[in-house]
Amino acid sequence: MPKPPSRRNKATSAASTDSTSSANSANEDISQQEDPGSATITISAVEVPELTEEEQRDRLYLERRVERAFFEAGKALTELRDRRLYRSTHKTFEEYCRDRFAHSRQQSNYLIAAAGVYENLTTIGCQNVENENLTTNGTQILPTSERQVRPMTKLEPQEQQEVWLKAVELAGGKIPTGRIVKDVVQRIMERTQVPNTYQLGEVCQILTKDNPELRGKGGCWAIVSAVNEFSCTVRMWDGEYTIGLQHLKYFDYLPAECEQIRVICDRINRVYSSGLEESVQKFLESLGRLNRTYLTALEDKLLKVLELEIRD
Repeated sequence: MPKPPSRRNKATSAASTDSTSSANSANEDISQQEDPGSATITISAVEVPELTEEEQRDRLYLERRVERAFFEAGKALTELRDRRLYRSTHKTFEEYCRDRFAHSRQQSNYLIAAAGVYENLTTIGCQNVENENLTTNGTQILPTSERQVRPMTKLEPQEQQEVWLKAVELAGGKIPTGRIVKDVVQRIMERTQVPNTYQLGEVCQILTKDNPELRGKGGCWAIVSAVNEFSCTVRMWDGEYTIGLQHLKYFDYLPAECEQIRVICDRINRVYSSGLEESVQKFLESLGRLNRTYLTALEDKLLKVLELEIRD
């Protein structure tokens, strides 16, 4: 007597049939689709809300803070230096900047000088620009980094203004690079250059004129060792420097007096280059600031002692 068919087998068979049918249907759908690589993907656009007036003001304020960062640093360094606020921990401003900010003396001087230029550009009529192309968002275009104004630190305030406006114009109404500013400065200097009338061996005086590279050497005497077109190479108590004519002033010395200064300079330089203590170098620096062509008996005696020391 034959067994009745199993309900379980039928159910399994039915399920298998349905699964196969679904798979075949899916395969048919896939085969009817186009190449996936050419399929079009629809993405819903996300609307970006416009800035409110308050947000626009905040953005402009924060942008200005970023742009003025070098100026604020220079102003702060100037006050720290002038008020000697470093004196409780450091003997010199140079040591303080090196330890606190990892700045070399030159870096700090650059920032201080740049802050002066920036302040000058905002206070001496430069903000009243007639050419609307030289402004952004109705405000004056100002430097945003120390390197953009570094070439202008050696110029007079009115020349700084002239250079910056010309540089902005050459940059198409945008913030000019340091290279553009430097090129404009060079043109100004060549236009206003006076003939170099200094002579070899002549003694002159150093004028800093807000030049950070000459800081600490204002009033020092220097002996001309090379006459260039727009500058002189000079020997000082601590070495040789090439200095623009605007930073030199004549000493009305006779030839014999110039020779005396040259002898003193050679003596001081030999001792200084030997690398003695800092206190000794300060003494030698004081000799380099003398506004006379001779040493007193005591000064000469001290210098001879130092000369004997380096010989031994």
